[in-house]
Amino acid sequence: METSERARLIRAGDRRALARAITLMESSRAADRTDALALLDLLAQSGHQALRIGLSGTPGVGKSSFIEAFGSFLTAKGLKVAVLAVDPSSARSGGSILGDKTRMDRLSRDPKAFIRPSPSQTHLGGVARRTREAVALCEGAGFDVVLIETVGVGQSETMVAEMCDLFVLLLAPAGGDELQGVKRGIMEMADLILVNKADGDLKAAATRTCADYAGALKLLRKRPQDPAGYPKAMTVSALEERGLEPAWAAMGELTGWRKAKGLFAARRAEQARHWFEEEVRQALLARLTADSDTRKAMERLGREVENGRSPADAARQMLAYLDKS
Repeated sequence: METSERARLIRAGDRRALARAITLMESSRAADRTDALALLDLLAQSGHQALRIGLSGTPGVGKSSFIEAFGSFLTAKGLKVAVLAVDPSSARSGGSILGDKTRMDRLSRDPKAFIRPSPSQTHLGGVARRTREAVALCEGAGFDVVLIETVGVGQSETMVAEMCDLFVLLLAPAGGDELQGVKRGIMEMADLILVNKADGDLKAAATRTCADYAGALKLLRKRPQDPAGYPKAMTVSALEERGLEPAWAAMGELTGWRKAKGLFAARRAEQARHWFEEEVRQALLARLTADSDTRKAMERLGREVENGRSPADAARQMLAYLDKS
């Protein structure tokens, strides 16, 4: 299919064309990569921007349930919502279950929604390598909100903050142990902490947990890109679909404040630079396996390290080899 025709279908709201375009974007074939970049350039001409919301949380917190409830809430308001869900890949087989779409049955049938699960392919940071470009494709398709669901909370689970406008940390009702378990780094990046499952017998515990996190947030250094009261902690219930309106209002207030201060555009510019540098780093790493002589040098030095050679010394020799090649 011609790139111009593919772009026309995506702009017209053809979800199958969008799904195929994301598959093209994730391909490692050189020809596909060239076509994907040409498609991105065409779609970028529309200038449409979606609100990019990154979502992370501890396992079992109900990320998929929350996204289905929140996504349905947004589509009921007339907004078009895209969900990019990243599933963990096996370090051994490279396979991935890609079960998020089946867990969001109601949202997957919503004509104003689009759900795309992608394998992480062992890429660190909780997102797939081409997730940012998939976001750009969704913007080109005219979506108003793009929700980026990460693999799960952890020390490396912060790369999503480099591709979203708002970073939401979803947590479950718990005592002080979970507060200890969540890494300070990810809390410092969160714009909003939502304590899910604030319903039934867990409602009181959720209220207490929310108060604990609100107190913890006050101890963190206030960020210049935040107005008074942010970042903040709130309670929500995906099961009863309560707390979604206040959470959306808080997201809108924070986004509006940043746009008025010029911080929104500045942050996107910083993110673009970050991903330029990341592309250069990944291309340099690819050189280690693309050339047969380079692969042989890596294998030879690797064996020498296994036999007792200093890793730092071997790395220095490998870099010297790359400089000469």
